[in-house]
Amino acid sequence: MTTPAVKDASVGAVPVVEITRESGITGADEILTPEALAFVAELHRRFAGTRDGLLAERREKRERIARGGTLDFLPETREVREGDWLVASAPDALLDRRVEITGPAAPPKMAINALNSGARVWLADLEDATSPTWDNVVGGVKNLRDAALGTLAYTSPAGKPYALRTDVRRPTVVTRPRGWHLPERHLLIDGEPAVGALVDFGLHVFHTAKLLIANGHGPYYYLPKLESHVEARLWNDVFVFAQEALGIERGTIRATVLIETIPAAFEMEEILFELREHASGLNAGRWDYLFSMIKVFRDAGEAFVLPDRASVAMTAPFMRAYTELLVKTCHRRGAAAMGGMAAVVPNRNDLEVTAAAFEKVRADKTREADDGFDGSWVAHPDLVPVCREVFDAVLGDRPNQFERQRPEVEVTAAQLLDVASAGGEVTEAGLHANLYVAVAYTAVWLSGNGAVAIHNLMEDAATAEISRSQVWQQLRNGVVFADTGRRISPELVRTALDEEVGRLRGEVDPALFVRCYEPAAALIADICLSEEYVDFLTLPAYELLD
Repeated sequence: MTTPAVKDASVGAVPVVEITRESGITGADEILTPEALAFVAELHRRFAGTRDGLLAERREKRERIARGGTLDFLPETREVREGDWLVASAPDALLDRRVEITGPAAPPKMAINALNSGARVWLADLEDATSPTWDNVVGGVKNLRDAALGTLAYTSPAGKPYALRTDVRRPTVVTRPRGWHLPERHLLIDGEPAVGALVDFGLHVFHTAKLLIANGHGPYYYLPKLESHVEARLWNDVFVFAQEALGIERGTIRATVLIETIPAAFEMEEILFELREHASGLNAGRWDYLFSMIKVFRDAGEAFVLPDRASVAMTAPFMRAYTELLVKTCHRRGAAAMGGMAAVVPNRNDLEVTAAAFEKVRADKTREADDGFDGSWVAHPDLVPVCREVFDAVLGDRPNQFERQRPEVEVTAAQLLDVASAGGEVTEAGLHANLYVAVAYTAVWLSGNGAVAIHNLMEDAATAEISRSQVWQQLRNGVVFADTGRRISPELVRTALDEEVGRLRGEVDPALFVRCYEPAAALIADICLSEEYVDFLTLPAYELLD
Protein backbone atom coordinates (compact mmCIF):
# COMPACT_ATOMS: atom_id res chain seq x y z
CA MET A 1 0.00 0.00 0.00
CA THR A 2 1.40 3.39 -0.95
CA THR A 3 0.26 6.46 0.94
CA PRO A 4 0.48 9.60 -1.22
CA ALA A 5 1.83 12.86 0.03
CA VAL A 6 -0.79 15.27 1.30
CA LYS A 7 -0.77 18.55 -0.61
CA ASP A 8 -1.91 21.95 0.51
CA ALA A 9 -3.62 23.90 -2.25
CA SER A 10 -2.38 27.18 -0.81
CA VAL A 11 1.16 26.37 -1.91
CA GLY A 12 0.38 24.80 -5.26
CA ALA A 13 2.10 21.52 -5.98
CA VAL A 14 4.61 21.74 -3.13
CA PRO A 15 3.83 19.02 -0.57
CA VAL A 16 3.61 20.46 2.94
CA VAL A 17 3.03 17.06 4.53
CA GLU A 18 5.01 14.31 2.89
CA ILE A 19 5.33 10.64 3.80
CA THR A 20 8.78 9.50 2.71
CA ARG A 21 8.21 5.75 3.05
CA GLU A 22 5.18 3.64 2.37
CA SER A 23 3.93 1.49 5.20
CA GLY A 24 3.62 -2.26 4.89
CA ILE A 25 0.93 -2.34 7.57
CA THR A 26 -2.46 -3.51 6.34
CA GLY A 27 -4.90 -0.71 7.08
CA ALA A 28 -2.24 2.00 7.30
CA ASP A 29 -4.42 4.24 5.15
CA GLU A 30 -7.00 4.17 7.98
CA ILE A 31 -4.42 5.83 10.26
CA LEU A 32 -2.61 8.09 7.77
CA THR A 33 -5.74 9.87 6.64
CA PRO A 34 -5.54 13.42 5.24
CA GLU A 35 -7.46 14.67 8.30
CA ALA A 36 -5.17 12.95 10.80
CA LEU A 37 -2.02 14.16 9.01
CA ALA A 38 -3.39 17.69 8.87
CA PHE A 39 -3.94 17.54 12.64
CA VAL A 40 -0.36 16.33 13.21
CA ALA A 41 0.93 19.07 10.90
CA GLU A 42 -0.91 21.71 12.91
CA LEU A 43 0.59 20.36 16.14
CA HIS A 44 4.04 20.52 14.57
CA ARG A 45 3.64 24.06 13.26
CA ARG A 46 2.34 25.34 16.59
CA PHE A 47 4.75 23.60 18.94
CA ALA A 48 7.94 22.43 17.16
CA GLY A 49 9.64 25.81 17.57
CA THR A 50 9.05 25.79 21.32
CA ARG A 51 10.33 22.22 21.46
CA ASP A 52 13.52 23.28 19.66
CA GLY A 53 14.07 26.08 22.16
CA LEU A 54 13.63 23.72 25.10
CA LEU A 55 16.18 21.29 23.68
CA ALA A 56 18.60 24.21 23.42
CA GLU A 57 17.93 25.00 27.08
CA ARG A 58 18.83 21.41 27.97
CA ARG A 59 22.19 21.83 26.26
CA GLU A 60 22.83 25.14 28.03
CA LYS A 61 22.07 23.60 31.44
CA ARG A 62 24.46 20.75 30.72
CA GLU A 63 27.18 23.17 29.68
CA ARG A 64 26.80 25.04 32.98
CA ILE A 65 27.29 21.77 34.87
CA ALA A 66 30.33 20.96 32.73
CA ARG A 67 31.80 24.29 33.82
CA GLY A 68 31.47 23.28 37.47
CA GLY A 69 27.80 23.94 38.14
CA THR A 70 25.34 21.62 39.82
CA LEU A 71 21.61 21.10 40.32
CA ASP A 72 19.38 22.35 43.10
CA PHE A 73 15.74 23.12 43.80
CA LEU A 74 14.75 26.25 41.93
CA PRO A 75 14.54 29.41 44.05
CA GLU A 76 12.26 31.09 41.50
CA THR A 77 9.56 28.42 41.96
CA ARG A 78 9.61 28.27 45.76
CA GLU A 79 6.02 29.58 45.89
CA VAL A 80 4.85 26.61 43.83
CA ARG A 81 6.55 24.14 46.17
CA GLU A 82 5.16 25.87 49.24
CA GLY A 83 1.72 26.60 47.80
CA ASP A 84 -1.56 24.87 48.63
CA TRP A 85 -2.82 23.24 45.43
CA LEU A 86 -3.86 19.85 44.08
CA VAL A 87 -3.93 18.22 40.67
CA ALA A 88 -7.32 17.37 39.17
CA SER A 89 -9.03 14.38 40.76
CA ALA A 90 -8.23 11.12 39.00
CA PRO A 91 -10.87 9.69 36.68
CA ASP A 92 -12.35 6.37 37.77
CA ALA A 93 -10.24 4.45 35.24
CA LEU A 94 -7.02 5.73 36.87
CA LEU A 95 -7.95 5.50 40.54
CA ASP A 96 -6.58 1.98 41.01
CA ARG A 97 -3.22 1.36 39.34
CA ARG A 98 -1.79 -1.30 41.63
CA VAL A 99 -0.18 -3.27 38.81
CA GLU A 100 0.80 -1.92 35.42
CA ILE A 101 2.28 -3.98 32.61
CA THR A 102 4.56 -2.32 30.09
CA GLY A 103 5.32 -3.30 26.54
CA PRO A 104 5.30 -2.18 22.93
CA ALA A 105 2.06 -1.43 21.07
CA ALA A 106 3.38 -3.33 18.04
CA PRO A 107 3.35 -6.09 16.92
CA PRO A 108 -0.30 -6.97 17.63
CA LYS A 109 0.60 -10.20 19.45
CA MET A 110 2.44 -8.19 22.11
CA ALA A 111 -0.45 -5.77 22.47
CA ILE A 112 -2.97 -8.59 22.84
CA ASN A 113 -0.85 -10.36 25.48
CA ALA A 114 -0.67 -7.14 27.50
CA LEU A 115 -4.41 -6.53 27.21
CA ASN A 116 -5.08 -10.12 28.35
CA SER A 117 -2.62 -9.97 31.26
CA GLY A 118 -5.00 -9.06 34.08
CA ALA A 119 -3.04 -5.91 34.93
CA ARG A 120 -4.96 -2.79 35.95
CA VAL A 121 -3.08 -0.62 33.43
CA TRP A 122 -1.15 -1.27 30.25
CA LEU A 123 1.61 1.17 29.41
CA ALA A 124 1.37 0.93 25.64
CA ASP A 125 4.87 1.92 24.68
CA LEU A 126 5.66 3.87 21.53
CA GLU A 127 8.99 4.95 23.05
CA ASP A 128 11.84 2.98 24.68
CA ALA A 129 10.33 -0.47 24.06
CA THR A 130 9.63 0.31 20.41
CA SER A 131 12.06 0.53 17.52
CA PRO A 132 10.64 3.48 15.53
CA THR A 133 10.40 1.88 12.13
CA TRP A 134 7.59 3.45 10.13
CA ASP A 135 5.66 0.18 10.31
CA ASN A 136 5.97 0.16 14.12
CA VAL A 137 4.88 3.80 14.39
CA VAL A 138 1.82 3.33 12.19
CA GLY A 139 1.11 -0.21 13.36
CA GLY A 140 1.31 0.76 17.03
CA VAL A 141 -1.34 3.46 16.61
CA LYS A 142 -3.51 1.11 14.55
CA ASN A 143 -3.29 -1.58 17.23
CA LEU A 144 -4.31 0.93 19.88
CA ARG A 145 -7.21 2.11 17.71
CA ASP A 146 -8.33 -1.49 17.19
CA ALA A 147 -7.95 -2.20 20.92
CA ALA A 148 -10.24 0.75 21.66
CA LEU A 149 -12.73 -0.68 19.17
CA GLY A 150 -12.39 -4.13 20.76
CA THR A 151 -11.48 -5.69 17.40
CA LEU A 152 -7.73 -6.25 17.85
CA ALA A 153 -6.84 -9.77 16.68
CA TYR A 154 -3.89 -11.57 15.10
CA THR A 155 -3.09 -14.92 13.54
CA SER A 156 0.54 -16.05 13.55
CA PRO A 157 2.23 -17.43 10.42
CA ALA A 158 1.83 -20.87 12.01
CA GLY A 159 -1.92 -20.32 12.24
CA LYS A 160 -2.19 -19.65 15.98
CA PRO A 161 -4.93 -17.09 16.69
CA TYR A 162 -4.61 -14.29 19.25
CA ALA A 163 -7.71 -12.41 20.38
CA LEU A 164 -8.85 -10.19 23.24
CA ARG A 165 -10.22 -12.18 26.14
CA THR A 166 -13.73 -11.48 27.34
CA ASP A 167 -13.36 -13.18 30.74
CA VAL A 168 -10.92 -10.67 32.29
CA ARG A 169 -11.05 -6.95 32.91
CA ARG A 170 -8.94 -5.30 30.25
CA PRO A 171 -6.34 -2.84 31.48
CA THR A 172 -6.79 0.89 31.20
CA VAL A 173 -4.47 1.91 28.36
CA VAL A 174 -1.90 4.63 29.02
CA THR A 175 0.15 5.37 25.91
CA ARG A 176 3.75 6.56 25.99
CA PRO A 177 4.82 8.70 23.01
CA ARG A 178 8.44 9.35 22.16
CA GLY A 179 10.50 11.93 24.05
CA TRP A 180 10.88 15.53 22.86
CA HIS A 181 14.32 14.87 21.39
CA LEU A 182 13.37 12.30 18.74
CA PRO A 183 12.46 13.17 15.13
CA GLU A 184 10.20 11.31 12.72
CA ARG A 185 11.98 11.32 9.38
CA HIS A 186 9.28 9.34 7.61
CA LEU A 187 6.90 12.29 7.94
CA LEU A 188 8.08 15.67 6.66
CA ILE A 189 6.17 18.81 7.50
CA ASP A 190 7.07 21.87 5.46
CA GLY A 191 10.21 20.03 4.42
CA GLU A 192 11.51 19.10 7.89
CA PRO A 193 11.17 15.91 9.94
CA ALA A 194 8.19 16.00 12.25
CA VAL A 195 8.61 15.90 16.03
CA GLY A 196 8.29 12.21 16.94
CA ALA A 197 6.36 12.95 20.15
CA LEU A 198 3.78 14.99 18.26
CA VAL A 199 3.39 12.31 15.58
CA ASP A 200 2.74 9.62 18.20
CA PHE A 201 0.43 11.77 20.31
CA GLY A 202 -1.32 13.38 17.36
CA LEU A 203 -2.15 10.18 15.49
CA HIS A 204 -3.17 8.43 18.70
CA VAL A 205 -5.41 11.12 20.15
CA PHE A 206 -7.00 11.82 16.78
CA HIS A 207 -8.03 8.21 16.22
CA THR A 208 -8.75 6.97 19.76
CA ALA A 209 -9.82 9.81 22.05
CA LYS A 210 -13.56 9.64 21.43
CA LEU A 211 -13.53 5.83 21.32
CA LEU A 212 -11.77 5.67 24.68
CA ILE A 213 -14.14 8.20 26.22
CA ALA A 214 -17.11 6.15 25.00
CA ASN A 215 -15.53 3.11 26.71
CA GLY A 216 -15.44 4.91 30.05
CA HIS A 217 -11.71 5.60 29.82
CA GLY A 218 -9.98 8.44 28.01
CA PRO A 219 -6.85 9.52 26.19
CA TYR A 220 -4.23 8.88 28.87
CA TYR A 221 -0.46 9.29 28.42
CA TYR A 222 2.89 8.62 30.03
CA LEU A 223 5.30 11.48 29.28
CA PRO A 224 8.97 10.39 29.07
CA LYS A 225 12.32 12.06 29.59
CA LEU A 226 11.16 15.50 30.66
CA GLU A 227 13.96 17.59 32.13
CA SER A 228 12.05 20.62 33.39
CA HIS A 229 8.66 22.00 34.33
CA VAL A 230 8.81 24.21 31.25
CA GLU A 231 8.87 21.06 29.12
CA ALA A 232 5.79 19.89 31.03
CA ARG A 233 4.17 23.25 30.27
CA LEU A 234 4.66 22.57 26.57
CA TRP A 235 2.83 19.26 26.90
CA ASN A 236 0.03 21.03 28.74
CA ASP A 237 -0.27 23.52 25.88
CA VAL A 238 -0.40 20.62 23.40
CA PHE A 239 -3.18 18.97 25.42
CA VAL A 240 -5.23 22.17 25.64
CA PHE A 241 -5.00 22.74 21.89
CA ALA A 242 -5.78 19.10 21.03
CA GLN A 243 -8.87 19.00 23.22
CA GLU A 244 -10.20 22.21 21.72
CA ALA A 245 -9.44 21.11 18.15
CA LEU A 246 -11.10 17.71 18.62
CA GLY A 247 -14.10 18.97 20.57
CA ILE A 248 -13.13 17.19 23.80
CA GLU A 249 -13.80 18.63 27.23
CA ARG A 250 -10.74 20.31 28.70
CA GLY A 251 -9.09 18.10 31.31
CA THR A 252 -10.14 14.83 29.66
CA ILE A 253 -6.57 14.07 28.62
CA ARG A 254 -4.54 12.82 31.56
CA ALA A 255 -0.78 12.45 31.88
CA THR A 256 1.57 10.59 34.18
CA VAL A 257 5.11 11.92 34.02
CA LEU A 258 8.12 9.67 34.27
CA ILE A 259 10.65 11.19 36.63
CA GLU A 260 13.55 9.55 34.86
CA THR A 261 16.03 12.39 34.57
CA ILE A 262 17.98 13.92 37.41
CA PRO A 263 17.00 17.51 36.44
CA ALA A 264 13.32 16.54 36.68
CA ALA A 265 13.86 15.12 40.18
CA PHE A 266 14.45 18.69 41.34
CA GLU A 267 11.21 19.90 39.70
CA MET A 268 8.62 17.27 40.60
CA GLU A 269 6.25 19.75 42.25
CA GLU A 270 6.61 22.22 39.41
CA ILE A 271 5.97 19.54 36.77
CA LEU A 272 2.74 18.52 38.47
CA PHE A 273 1.75 22.18 38.84
CA GLU A 274 2.19 22.90 35.13
CA LEU A 275 0.07 19.86 34.24
CA ARG A 276 -2.30 20.13 37.19
CA GLU A 277 -5.55 20.07 35.16
CA HIS A 278 -4.24 17.04 33.23
CA ALA A 279 -1.88 15.35 35.72
CA SER A 280 -2.53 11.88 37.14
CA GLY A 281 0.79 11.01 38.73
CA LEU A 282 4.53 10.53 38.57
CA ASN A 283 6.53 7.37 37.95
CA ALA A 284 9.96 6.40 39.23
CA GLY A 285 11.69 5.50 35.95
CA ARG A 286 14.70 3.97 37.62
CA TRP A 287 16.80 2.85 34.64
CA ASP A 288 16.59 6.08 32.67
CA TYR A 289 17.21 7.93 35.94
CA LEU A 290 20.58 6.21 36.29
CA PHE A 291 21.33 6.93 32.63
CA SER A 292 20.52 10.60 33.20
CA MET A 293 22.71 10.76 36.31
CA ILE A 294 25.67 9.51 34.29
CA LYS A 295 24.91 11.76 31.33
CA VAL A 296 24.43 14.98 33.27
CA PHE A 297 27.43 14.49 35.57
CA ARG A 298 29.63 12.51 33.19
CA ASP A 299 32.58 14.85 33.54
CA ALA A 300 32.09 15.79 37.21
CA GLY A 301 34.76 13.43 38.53
CA GLU A 302 35.01 10.11 40.34
CA ALA A 303 32.28 11.00 42.86
CA PHE A 304 29.73 10.51 40.08
CA VAL A 305 31.08 7.23 38.70
CA LEU A 306 28.46 4.57 39.30
CA PRO A 307 29.44 0.99 40.18
CA ASP A 308 28.45 -1.90 37.93
CA ARG A 309 24.84 -1.49 36.86
CA ALA A 310 23.75 -4.78 38.40
CA SER A 311 24.97 -3.66 41.83
CA VAL A 312 23.01 -0.38 41.98
CA ALA A 313 20.06 -1.27 44.18
CA MET A 314 16.95 0.80 44.82
CA THR A 315 17.96 0.69 48.48
CA ALA A 316 21.02 2.86 47.74
CA PRO A 317 20.57 6.12 49.71
CA PHE A 318 20.54 8.39 46.65
CA MET A 319 17.87 6.21 45.01
CA ARG A 320 15.86 6.08 48.25
CA ALA A 321 15.96 9.88 48.39
CA TYR A 322 14.56 10.05 44.86
CA THR A 323 11.73 7.57 45.39
CA GLU A 324 10.68 8.86 48.81
CA LEU A 325 10.58 12.43 47.50
CA LEU A 326 8.41 11.21 44.61
CA VAL A 327 5.87 9.53 46.92
CA LYS A 328 5.69 12.54 49.21
CA THR A 329 5.30 14.95 46.30
CA CYS A 330 2.57 12.93 44.60
CA HIS A 331 0.44 12.34 47.67
CA ARG A 332 0.75 15.92 48.84
CA ARG A 333 -0.71 16.98 45.48
CA GLY A 334 -3.34 14.23 45.08
CA ALA A 335 -1.47 12.31 42.37
CA ALA A 336 -0.53 8.65 42.00
CA ALA A 337 3.00 7.54 42.83
CA MET A 338 3.99 4.71 40.51
CA GLY A 339 6.90 2.40 41.23
CA GLY A 340 9.63 1.17 38.92
CA MET A 341 10.08 -1.68 36.52
CA ALA A 342 10.41 -5.33 37.46
CA ALA A 343 12.33 -6.41 34.38
CA VAL A 344 12.64 -10.13 35.14
CA VAL A 345 11.58 -12.44 32.34
CA PRO A 346 10.57 -15.83 33.78
CA ASN A 347 12.38 -18.87 32.43
CA ARG A 348 9.67 -21.50 32.31
CA ASN A 349 12.30 -24.16 31.63
CA ASP A 350 14.15 -23.43 34.87
CA LEU A 351 11.72 -23.30 37.76
CA GLU A 352 14.41 -22.77 40.39
CA VAL A 353 15.83 -19.70 38.66
CA THR A 354 12.33 -18.36 38.11
CA ALA A 355 11.35 -18.87 41.74
CA ALA A 356 14.43 -16.96 42.91
CA ALA A 357 13.66 -14.16 40.48
CA PHE A 358 10.08 -13.94 41.70
CA GLU A 359 11.29 -13.55 45.26
CA LYS A 360 13.46 -10.61 44.21
CA VAL A 361 10.48 -9.03 42.48
CA ARG A 362 8.31 -9.63 45.54
CA ALA A 363 10.89 -7.95 47.79
CA ASP A 364 11.19 -4.99 45.43
CA LYS A 365 7.41 -4.51 45.20
CA THR A 366 7.01 -4.94 48.96
CA ARG A 367 9.49 -2.11 49.54
CA GLU A 368 7.55 0.11 47.13
CA ALA A 369 4.15 -0.69 48.63
CA ASP A 370 5.45 -0.15 52.17
CA ASP A 371 6.98 3.18 51.10
CA GLY A 372 3.60 4.43 49.92
CA PHE A 373 3.63 3.77 46.19
CA ASP A 374 0.17 3.22 44.70
CA GLY A 375 1.26 0.62 42.16
CA SER A 376 4.20 -0.57 40.14
CA TRP A 377 5.40 -1.88 36.79
CA VAL A 378 6.11 -5.35 35.49
CA ALA A 379 7.44 -6.38 32.08
CA HIS A 380 5.93 -9.86 31.80
CA PRO A 381 2.40 -11.23 32.31
CA ASP A 382 3.69 -13.91 34.71
CA LEU A 383 4.71 -11.14 37.12
CA VAL A 384 1.26 -9.54 37.26
CA PRO A 385 0.01 -11.88 40.05
CA VAL A 386 3.19 -11.30 42.08
CA CYS A 387 2.86 -7.52 41.96
CA ARG A 388 -0.90 -7.63 42.55
CA GLU A 389 -0.50 -9.91 45.58
CA VAL A 390 1.95 -7.50 47.21
CA PHE A 391 -0.15 -4.40 46.61
CA ASP A 392 -3.38 -6.20 47.56
CA ALA A 393 -1.83 -6.98 50.94
CA VAL A 394 -1.14 -3.30 51.56
CA LEU A 395 -4.09 -1.65 49.81
CA GLY A 396 -6.85 -4.14 50.51
CA ASP A 397 -10.04 -2.66 49.07
CA ARG A 398 -8.57 0.85 48.82
CA PRO A 399 -7.72 1.94 45.26
CA ASN A 400 -4.54 3.71 46.38
CA GLN A 401 -2.81 5.13 49.44
CA PHE A 402 -2.92 8.86 48.73
CA GLU A 403 -3.57 9.39 52.45
CA ARG A 404 0.06 8.45 53.22
CA GLN A 405 1.50 11.93 53.10
CA ARG A 406 5.02 11.05 54.32
CA PRO A 407 5.58 14.32 56.29
CA GLU A 408 8.71 12.82 57.86
CA VAL A 409 10.48 12.77 54.48
CA GLU A 410 12.91 15.63 53.95
CA VAL A 411 15.19 15.34 50.94
CA THR A 412 18.08 17.66 50.16
CA ALA A 413 19.87 18.31 46.91
CA ALA A 414 22.99 16.69 48.36
CA GLN A 415 21.08 13.48 49.06
CA LEU A 416 19.73 13.30 45.50
CA LEU A 417 23.25 13.74 44.12
CA ASP A 418 25.05 11.40 46.52
CA VAL A 419 26.03 8.83 43.90
CA ALA A 420 28.86 7.61 46.11
CA SER A 421 26.23 6.26 48.52
CA ALA A 422 25.55 3.45 46.05
CA GLY A 423 28.71 1.68 47.18
CA GLY A 424 29.69 -1.26 45.01
CA GLU A 425 32.60 -1.63 42.63
CA VAL A 426 33.49 -1.00 39.00
CA THR A 427 34.69 -4.26 37.52
CA GLU A 428 36.07 -5.52 34.23
CA ALA A 429 33.33 -8.14 34.28
CA GLY A 430 30.89 -5.25 34.42
CA LEU A 431 32.58 -3.68 31.39
CA HIS A 432 32.06 -6.89 29.44
CA ALA A 433 28.41 -7.07 30.54
CA ASN A 434 27.84 -3.47 29.49
CA LEU A 435 29.32 -4.00 26.04
CA TYR A 436 27.38 -7.22 25.50
CA VAL A 437 24.06 -5.61 26.44
CA ALA A 438 24.73 -2.43 24.45
CA VAL A 439 25.54 -4.32 21.25
CA ALA A 440 22.88 -7.00 21.68
CA TYR A 441 20.12 -4.50 22.37
CA THR A 442 21.15 -2.09 19.62
CA ALA A 443 21.24 -4.94 17.10
CA VAL A 444 17.75 -6.08 18.01
CA TRP A 445 16.57 -2.45 17.87
CA LEU A 446 18.01 -2.18 14.35
CA SER A 447 16.10 -5.34 13.42
CA GLY A 448 12.86 -3.56 14.34
CA ASN A 449 12.25 -4.79 17.91
CA GLY A 450 12.54 -2.40 20.84
CA ALA A 451 12.18 -4.83 23.74
CA VAL A 452 14.31 -7.95 24.10
CA ALA A 453 15.07 -10.47 26.83
CA ILE A 454 18.80 -10.65 27.58
CA HIS A 455 19.97 -12.98 30.34
CA ASN A 456 16.41 -13.26 31.73
CA LEU A 457 15.93 -9.49 31.93
CA MET A 458 13.68 -7.46 29.65
CA GLU A 459 15.92 -4.77 28.23
CA ASP A 460 14.84 -1.61 26.46
CA ALA A 461 16.66 1.49 25.31
CA ALA A 462 17.25 2.71 28.86
CA THR A 463 19.47 -0.19 29.88
CA ALA A 464 21.48 0.07 26.66
CA GLU A 465 21.93 3.78 27.37
CA ILE A 466 23.25 3.08 30.87
CA SER A 467 25.61 0.43 29.55
CA ARG A 468 27.30 2.52 26.86
CA SER A 469 27.32 5.64 29.09
CA GLN A 470 29.11 3.81 31.88
CA VAL A 471 31.86 2.78 29.46
CA TRP A 472 32.29 6.38 28.25
CA GLN A 473 32.37 7.74 31.81
CA GLN A 474 34.81 5.09 33.03
CA LEU A 475 37.19 5.95 30.19
CA ARG A 476 37.04 9.66 31.00
CA ASN A 477 37.83 8.96 34.65
CA GLY A 478 40.48 6.31 34.06
CA VAL A 479 38.91 3.86 36.50
CA VAL A 480 40.84 0.88 37.82
CA PHE A 481 38.80 -2.30 37.82
CA ALA A 482 38.32 -3.83 41.25
CA ASP A 483 38.35 -7.42 40.04
CA THR A 484 41.43 -7.33 37.78
CA GLY A 485 43.39 -4.30 38.96
CA ARG A 486 43.70 -3.10 35.38
CA ARG A 487 43.07 0.49 34.37
CA ILE A 488 40.52 1.01 31.63
CA SER A 489 41.85 2.23 28.29
CA PRO A 490 40.56 2.50 24.72
CA GLU A 491 42.60 -0.58 23.82
CA LEU A 492 41.11 -2.59 26.67
CA VAL A 493 37.59 -1.50 25.63
CA ARG A 494 38.25 -2.53 22.02
CA THR A 495 39.54 -5.92 23.15
CA ALA A 496 36.56 -6.48 25.43
CA LEU A 497 34.17 -5.38 22.68
CA ASP A 498 35.76 -7.80 20.21
CA GLU A 499 35.31 -10.64 22.72
CA GLU A 500 31.65 -9.83 23.33
CA VAL A 501 30.92 -9.40 19.64
CA GLY A 502 32.57 -12.77 19.06
CA ARG A 503 30.31 -14.26 21.71
CA LEU A 504 27.26 -12.76 20.01
CA ARG A 505 28.42 -14.03 16.62
CA GLY A 506 28.10 -17.57 17.95
CA GLU A 507 24.61 -16.94 19.36
CA VAL A 508 22.71 -15.57 16.35
CA ASP A 509 21.97 -16.37 12.72
CA PRO A 510 24.95 -15.40 10.47
CA ALA A 511 22.82 -13.31 8.11
CA LEU A 512 21.24 -11.44 11.02
CA PHE A 513 24.68 -10.90 12.52
CA VAL A 514 25.93 -9.21 9.36
CA ARG A 515 22.78 -7.16 8.89
CA CYS A 516 22.27 -5.92 12.46
CA TYR A 517 25.05 -6.93 14.88
CA GLU A 518 28.00 -5.67 12.85
CA PRO A 519 26.58 -2.14 12.46
CA ALA A 520 25.49 -2.19 16.11
CA ALA A 521 29.01 -3.09 17.25
CA ALA A 522 30.52 -0.37 15.09
CA LEU A 523 28.09 2.19 16.52
CA ILE A 524 28.77 1.19 20.13
CA ALA A 525 32.52 1.38 19.51
CA ASP A 526 32.15 4.85 18.01
CA ILE A 527 30.05 6.35 20.78
CA CYS A 528 31.95 4.70 23.65
CA LEU A 529 35.36 5.77 22.33
CA SER A 530 34.36 9.19 20.99
CA GLU A 531 35.77 12.30 22.66
CA GLU A 532 32.28 13.82 22.48
CA TYR A 533 29.45 12.24 24.42
CA VAL A 534 26.37 11.32 22.35
CA ASP A 535 23.24 12.44 24.21
CA PHE A 536 21.03 9.58 23.04
CA LEU A 537 22.12 6.28 21.52
CA THR A 538 18.85 6.18 19.58
CA LEU A 539 19.70 9.31 17.57
CA PRO A 540 22.66 7.88 15.60
CA ALA A 541 21.01 4.44 15.63
CA TYR A 542 17.93 5.98 13.99
CA GLU A 543 20.07 6.91 10.99
CA LEU A 544 20.89 3.19 10.54
CA LEU A 545 17.29 2.04 10.86
CA ASP A 546 15.56 0.87 7.68
